[in-house]
Amino acid sequence: SCRGSTMEVVLLQGLLLLLPLAALLLYWYNATFHYFCRVAFFNGWIVAMSTLLSPFAALRGRSVENMKLLRAAILPLKHFYGIKMQVQGSEHLNTKEPCVIVCNHQASLDLMGMVEVIPDRCVPIAKKELMYMGTVGWACWLSGIIFINRHKREDAIDVISQTARTIRRENLRVWIFPEGTRNQDKSMLPFKRGAFHLAVQAQVPIFPIVISPYWDFFSSKDKKFTSGTCTIRILPKVDTEGLSPKDVPELTETVRRAMADAFAEMSANHCGDQCAEQPPLSCS
Repeated sequence: SCRGSTMEVVLLQGLLLLLPLAALLLYWYNATFHYFCRVAFFNGWIVAMSTLLSPFAALRGRSVENMKLLRAAILPLKHFYGIKMQVQGSEHLNTKEPCVIVCNHQASLDLMGMVEVIPDRCVPIAKKELMYMGTVGWACWLSGIIFINRHKREDAIDVISQTARTIRRENLRVWIFPEGTRNQDKSMLPFKRGAFHLAVQAQVPIFPIVISPYWDFFSSKDKKFTSGTCTIRILPKVDTEGLSPKDVPELTETVRRAMADAFAEMSANHCGDQCAEQPPLSCS
């Protein structure tokens, strides 16, 4: 019986040694497992960094200056994933004035693009649900992120009005995803008008930013997550001085059209669907 138990221990040790090897083989040769590992690492990194940095941010209290800590925590992720960031038109965002930045929204990977170009004293507007996500929500609140209830129109309008009052007083820049939800389609969703009402109420310019499609290296539908190149294009600013609420629908459509045109042009420059059939090296 002693010999039997020794055999069991040896077998168990052998199995435990084989598990990491099996996981490693799955990671390299199974695209779906590879995808889930990379997504889990991304989310795990955000949670770990939020937990680590929150006590330091708390010393300062709720402040837009804490966004620098969040930015520093997310910046290294591109190196882990082998994602090369290319920024076009950065001279357009060389501004010290308050403004509203609008950007297309594809996936949580947008965080990597956002921290690449986000100016100082800039806070995103995020859905209220994020506030209840443990240390991540706490870190976001401490960084001055503005939370909005997308399901209650009156609450959303109140937040926009309050933000319009503080944006100039505190020299803030506000980052908004006007599509309102993630979208990996080949065109942009209709824009919600909140960002444009905010810019008109505060009489501050709008800076449109377009992040190129991720198709050649990331797709939640196809469970694909490899390395690749991401282009971020900053379009010329759009002035809102002298505009009134009645101009908002046309302003929204003008900005959306400019961003959709840029997205279409950037899509044509990416290998898109062909990457699925070709070996990864052919797209480098």
